[in-house]
Amino acid sequence: MIEAELKKEIIDKFKRHENDTGSPEVQIAILTKRIEALNEHFKKHKKDFNSRRGFLKLIGRRRKLLRYLQQTDPEKYRKIISELNLRK
Repeated sequence: MIEAELKKEIIDKFKRHENDTGSPEVQIAILTKRIEALNEHFKKHKKDFNSRRGFLKLIGRRRKLLRYLQQTDPEKYRKIISELNLRK
């Protein structure tokens, strides 16, 4: 899990309006940080297969959100891809 302070920073960076916590951009950024943290975890714990299943579900959820954002607003999609350094 990511810390509350880091999560708040991510939300502040990607939010659309003042009380925004659920826009696709914010969700993608939070999922990306969680995926990066789990990726580091798997470098140390190669046989943690139960956590790997959740990891793959996070990747799938992020992929679906990216696809949605690409279809609805291609400009925001390109922006978030470049800011998060995702390969697409």
